[in-house]
Amino acid sequence: MPDLLRIARTGLPPVNVASAPAAGPRSAYLHIPFCHRRCFYCDFPVVPLGDRADAERSASIPAYLGQLTAEIAAAPPGPPLSTVYLGGGTPSLLSPAQVGGLLEALRVRYGLAPAAEISLELDPASFDRQRLAGYLAAGVNRVSLGGQSFDDRVLADLGRRHRSADLEEAIGWLGAAQRGGALRSWSLDLIQGLPGQDLAAWQEQLERAIASAAPHLSIYDLIVEPGTVFERRQRRGDLALPEEDLAADLMERTAERLAAAGYGHYEISNYALAGHASRHNRVYWSGAGWWGFGMGATSAPWGSRLARPRTREGWGAWLAAGQPGLERLPPARPGPPLDERLLVGLRRREGVNLSDLAAAAGLAPEQLATLAGRLAPWRDQGLLRIEGPRWRLTDPQGLALSNAVLREILAWWQEGPAGR
Repeated sequence: MPDLLRIARTGLPPVNVASAPAAGPRSAYLHIPFCHRRCFYCDFPVVPLGDRADAERSASIPAYLGQLTAEIAAAPPGPPLSTVYLGGGTPSLLSPAQVGGLLEALRVRYGLAPAAEISLELDPASFDRQRLAGYLAAGVNRVSLGGQSFDDRVLADLGRRHRSADLEEAIGWLGAAQRGGALRSWSLDLIQGLPGQDLAAWQEQLERAIASAAPHLSIYDLIVEPGTVFERRQRRGDLALPEEDLAADLMERTAERLAAAGYGHYEISNYALAGHASRHNRVYWSGAGWWGFGMGATSAPWGSRLARPRTREGWGAWLAAGQPGLERLPPARPGPPLDERLLVGLRRREGVNLSDLAAAAGLAPEQLATLAGRLAPWRDQGLLRIEGPRWRLTDPQGLALSNAVLREILAWWQEGPAGR
């Protein structure tokens, strides 16, 4: 099941998404592909520089940023941006001046709203307190810290360069910056469902995450993607992943423990203290449009996604050809297909208003009744709530088993009119 936060950086085939205002989106994603190494679970479009590479002296980065700035300058106009997200890759391989240059390019092309949320992904092994201060001075006000685990053995097994001590030090710098008012908010990423992980080991990770006082936590299930080291290990039978029941238990434990610690569960993978939900993440989950820039990035400005080529060469050729496929004027916007709106909406805490969606899709009441019948087992188990026109998965049990529900919705839709 694709994660829409991944869609902005991985480049899926173009499909309809919810329409944005004709003036254009108010959010932008910039893909920074450079890493020292590719992690063993990663299938994002990245450019590994090598463990010993000095990013400050790399000629590849300035050349890429020149192309990225040109792409921004040539993009269709739009209103001032309310959210900006620099992801990767490892965006913290860029210097503060380089990050500031990208933000200036966006400011020149679109403008930045006075209270814009400007997020930057940081790798714990790639920055220090002084570098963080430089990013904040350049305009960054929210950080996503790619911790993934506090366990050194697990970090090595994931192919990560940093270790727990690096993560704890980075957490200290971010906490101090937030308390001092220089940083508006920050998030910590962790991965659950890892090889050999049990409830006790995951409980320890949760306690350390809570102790970090991160105002936002993103807890991702491990997905074994094609072409990764983990996928090759899985084919060899050398990847002992948790069984499905244990994976559901891990997710339930996460939701219950974080709720007790005061975190709101606003989307399947995202938890936040009051006032710290990611505005940029919500753009994806609400189906709103966004600009995407850089190698492999996907944009969805006016009702359909456009995936850029995933290699430097392909992306460069696409730029040289005038960015084919990116329409300069808003096309007709029929809106997204109903199955996608359901898939997106049911990942959110508030769920979906199915009556509104069905009416927009031209679905007859009897077709809607067919879907309700197919989802009845989850409703009867208390995993799916149907409250008048609003359908939502319960938290934590329903969200923990969401993939089964979403697969049933996909099957219902793909069967076509005969199945509906």
